[in-house]
Amino acid sequence: MKMLAKPLLCACLAAMAPAAVATHLPHVATSQDGQGRPGVSVREIERRVIPRMPGAQYLGFDYDPSTNIYTLKFLRNGSVIWVDVDGRTGNIVRSSGN
Repeated sequence: MKMLAKPLLCACLAAMAPAAVATHLPHVATSQDGQGRPGVSVREIERRVIPRMPGAQYLGFDYDPSTNIYTLKFLRNGSVIWVDVDGRTGNIVRSSGN
């Protein structure tokens, strides 16, 4: 019985390893143009957008996979500001709030 347990345990751990690694990777949007080109990572989007919001506190982001849009949220003088960014290009597509 011991001889079967060790290989079985190793096989189970090996099968779970890719899922464990994938959960720790930064989120990267995939393009929806059907050509499989990768999008821009959320860290890169933050690096581009946050400096463009002086005096605002960055609160975090939401991601909508159906539109491939990241919505970055900021707070400035008691007002919430939303900045929508295209996950394929990293370009700001709209912003709202003050």
